[in-house]
Amino acid sequence: MLSSQGTDHCFLPQLAYSDAPMTQAPKIGLVSLGCPKALVDSERIMTTLRSQGYAFSRDYEGADIVLVNTCGFLDSAKKESLEAIGEAVGANGRVIVTGCLGVEEQLIRETHPSVLAVTGPHQYEEVVTAVNRHLPPVPNKFVDLVPEAGLKLTPRHYAYMKISEGCNNRCTFCIIPQIRGDLASRPIASVLYEAERLVASGVKEIMVISQDTSAYGIDLKYQTSKFRGRDVEARFQTLAEELGQMDVWTRLHYVYPYPHVDNVIPLMAEGKILPYLDIPFQHASPQVLKAMRRPANQVKTLDRIKAWRAIAPDLAIRSNFIVGFPGETEEDFEFLLDWLEEAEIDRIGCFEYEPVTGAPANDIEGIVPDEVKRDRYERLMEVAQDISAHVLSKKVGRTIDVLVDDVQPEMGRAVGRSQWDAPEIDGTVIIHEATGIKPGDMVSVTVTDSDEYDLFGVPEALAAKASA
Repeated sequence: MLSSQGTDHCFLPQLAYSDAPMTQAPKIGLVSLGCPKALVDSERIMTTLRSQGYAFSRDYEGADIVLVNTCGFLDSAKKESLEAIGEAVGANGRVIVTGCLGVEEQLIRETHPSVLAVTGPHQYEEVVTAVNRHLPPVPNKFVDLVPEAGLKLTPRHYAYMKISEGCNNRCTFCIIPQIRGDLASRPIASVLYEAERLVASGVKEIMVISQDTSAYGIDLKYQTSKFRGRDVEARFQTLAEELGQMDVWTRLHYVYPYPHVDNVIPLMAEGKILPYLDIPFQHASPQVLKAMRRPANQVKTLDRIKAWRAIAPDLAIRSNFIVGFPGETEEDFEFLLDWLEEAEIDRIGCFEYEPVTGAPANDIEGIVPDEVKRDRYERLMEVAQDISAHVLSKKVGRTIDVLVDDVQPEMGRAVGRSQWDAPEIDGTVIIHEATGIKPGDMVSVTVTDSDEYDLFGVPEALAAKASA
């Protein structure tokens, strides 16, 4: 199974459970690019195809056909997607394209005229139909093809769970609504039953994702659906409350700071959901936020962050920011740096502004030169590093729960994550003197040291023994 997030291509050994004797089954290679929402789309496509009798190949040569799930948000992502398509065409020749870049079918076919089919984002049925047409399945009714939790592209112990598609916001730098449409929330019962299946399959951490998580249910007018014989409302707070009862780490991503977000902070203080908010602030300058047309930019965010931390002192906030947005002045940028330090944003990502084709921001005056964008990016990341180092230093001496992602016996250590760290985008916890530990274990770790991004420690039992 081939997969990619961002620019990395990797093989996924966690799919080794697809080991039923399927020697006659047609084989599919899958390259999945882009954000976690696209990853969830890939998992759904895989699950459907596997249930139809298809097997999956770990390389191009072993595949009868290759499916490329593309990203089409930024021009750099489009370039990467086109390169991935070209790589698949060159290595295999039989390629089906889906995902966000699929809305630009003409571009894809002009660049790679030999592709067999092109479908758009979250068009599951169309993708499956295309695969069926170009590679008919050979079903085997005697084989249990799909585990109850479905097929995943992540390790067994964590999973992304998408609660909605699309977005009702119209930020000037973004074309997601043009690609994926307006907000379309899933019924809450469907979401909660999926969460139950994931937990039952051994998942220890669920990452709730969407384009606007805190807007969940607005389009449904908060309609109820039956879950375990109860009427449950499709509301952001209700979803958090229900997931908080499932004995699983629940991590909230892409949460716009609407006023009702205040209501989930007590759940974090009570340990029902993780004290972690991934909030897409994008900037802090009022002038830039207005030009970006960001939702909730009028809210006194600093005051709210302080109020949240008064309730849940362990709250970690991560966010991505854009530098070099059209019209951004040096004063705007300095305002952002000061704001980051005062807000003490724990985990910071940064992008240099790209003029995405079709984005209204392209018409805003005041283009920022590339060299200025690069300089601001580097300065912001220096501030981010300093903030992170300061925040992490205060964890030294504490004993914390760590979810183990990887074991490195040759180095005598394991690598995991704390409640403040999401996979791929945040830091890690390096556990020294780790024995008898495997991926997916939850380990109590005493923190002994920290650096700019990571924590270091030993299992609590060892620390207690050393201090005795």
